[in-house]
Amino acid sequence: MDRTQKEDVVRSLNQTFQDAAAVVVTHYSGLTVAEINDLRVQMRQAGANFRVTKNRLARLALADTPYAPLTDMFTGPTAIAFADDVVAPAKVAVNFAKGNEKLIVLGGAMGQTLLDAEGVKGLATLPSLDELRGKIVGLIQAPATKVAGVLQAPAGQLARVMSAYAEKGEAA
Repeated sequence: MDRTQKEDVVRSLNQTFQDAAAVVVTHYSGLTVAEINDLRVQMRQAGANFRVTKNRLARLALADTPYAPLTDMFTGPTAIAFADDVVAPAKVAVNFAKGNEKLIVLGGAMGQTLLDAEGVKGLATLPSLDELRGKIVGLIQAPATKVAGVLQAPAGQLARVMSAYAEKGEAA
């Protein structure tokens, strides 16, 4: 890789770190190409990305980003998972690591908040952004459903009373 290609990679990684809501740093030693591709597919389905990085270039790219404290994690065969959704990269990386011990979650960050491996695992247990949106919509719709039920109840009761009087009148 010549100097201009390295500069392009550093610029690209720097932009990635600027735009990402969360970054998870992993070691992927021993993973096959097929396993890494499978992990990438799972990341894309969750709205995240997985990228193998060169440590020196990644450390250069981290400068002047909120993720600069991650610099010490970039040793050995390192890859990053990142996304606009804070939970997605952590959730996919932790779930994949459960099934394949060759992927090791080292840590990560959300903005300037540094996370160790346990912090990333804790983050993975949180609901994703889409799940939270679904819960909010459900909470918003629930009162409207209850209000409609309350408003319909008197009309239903009135209809039952009228029906009872009508039956009583027919019986007489």
